[in-house]
Amino acid sequence: MDSILGFVEKYLAPGLTKFGEEKHMVGIQKGIVFTVPFTIIGSIFLIISSLPIPGWSDLIAPFQAKLLVPVSITFDMLAVIAAVGIGYSLAKEYKQDPVLGALFSLIGFFALQLTPEYSLDTSYFGAKGLFTAIIVSIYCIEVQKFFVKRNLIINLPDNVPPAVSDSFAGLLPLGFILITLWFVRVVLNFNINSAINYLFQPLVFALNTLPGLLVFMLIRSLLWCVGIHGGAVLSPISSPIFLQFLAINTEAFLSGNPVPYATAVGMLEFFVFIGGGGATLGLVLLMLRSKDEGFRTLGKVSLPSSIFEINEPVVFGAPIVLNPPFMIAYTVANLVLTASTYILMTLNIIGKPVAAVPWTMPPIIGAYLVTGGDWRAAVWNAISLVLSVVIYYPFFKIVEKQRLSEVDPKEIGTKM
Repeated sequence: MDSILGFVEKYLAPGLTKFGEEKHMVGIQKGIVFTVPFTIIGSIFLIISSLPIPGWSDLIAPFQAKLLVPVSITFDMLAVIAAVGIGYSLAKEYKQDPVLGALFSLIGFFALQLTPEYSLDTSYFGAKGLFTAIIVSIYCIEVQKFFVKRNLIINLPDNVPPAVSDSFAGLLPLGFILITLWFVRVVLNFNINSAINYLFQPLVFALNTLPGLLVFMLIRSLLWCVGIHGGAVLSPISSPIFLQFLAINTEAFLSGNPVPYATAVGMLEFFVFIGGGGATLGLVLLMLRSKDEGFRTLGKVSLPSSIFEINEPVVFGAPIVLNPPFMIAYTVANLVLTASTYILMTLNIIGKPVAAVPWTMPPIIGAYLVTGGDWRAAVWNAISLVLSVVIYYPFFKIVEKQRLSEVDPKEIGTKM
């Protein structure tokens, strides 16, 4: 374990940390978060329209089409929302005008969504166009930064109202963005949506396979074990893919077709991160009955936040970070629950994610809702919690024994 830890600290962590803190990655991460409230609202209507209650479908049949409208205008607009969010966030990272950045990205995205007859094509407005939204947003903000830094903007006199002056400041960069993207899509007739999706296909494929997902989870776990937020580092890569899978699952669920993807948003959040990454709610439950007073206190303090999937008090308080027994348990719990849940979903023994649910939703309830009301998923979530307790138990006992064997120097002085 020490050699693995040394490798992660020396070689893996610095590069990945730098990658996660790079301005483009931060902009993508924050921009994708803009889609979360929209998918949650859409999912609420999806759940209401599909409640697994006998007779419910017959009761709401006259209203179901109307109930599904909010689902369409949220999930079917994910790329548009992402373009606005990434443009805004990345412009803010570069200390550019974020509103103009959001508008540039939006218009740039639209400029690439044209049919051969030059009408607006909406087929990539949803999750299918997420990668295009990312690339075009980066391009638009880089253009904005280039023009502003070199003062290649129209500066109006000081007596002109700021709103008018700011709008004219965006005139030249916007013109450049539209001309270049018009040339690509209209003059060259190049479909950048297909090209970008083709380039990202190997990564998309990898994160929908068990080996690829396990490698992803191993890296994420090891980063957390040395105190680096693995989710923040890797989410610019994984979030667009998992969000795309969720949108496809939702569409299939609504159409009554088989739901294709296990690794959609919600799979890790509710079936692996039980009480937070590493399924640490199991560790908290063990702490509550510990012989060590410090562990019992930490367990009581951590329980409320763990129920709502927040585990920083445990990760840094137990600690799990740089603590070999807990590091092993944390990593094993992530990998075991990921593999077992993936297999169960792939075999259709439990449902796959079809709805977006706030990640702070407590265990069992969250698993039930994210799968569109699958009671089997809720049962498996309860079993997973027990499994996490079993995984942590031997390692917890090792650390507990170490703590109980420590003798306070003050007590030694008293005895002498």
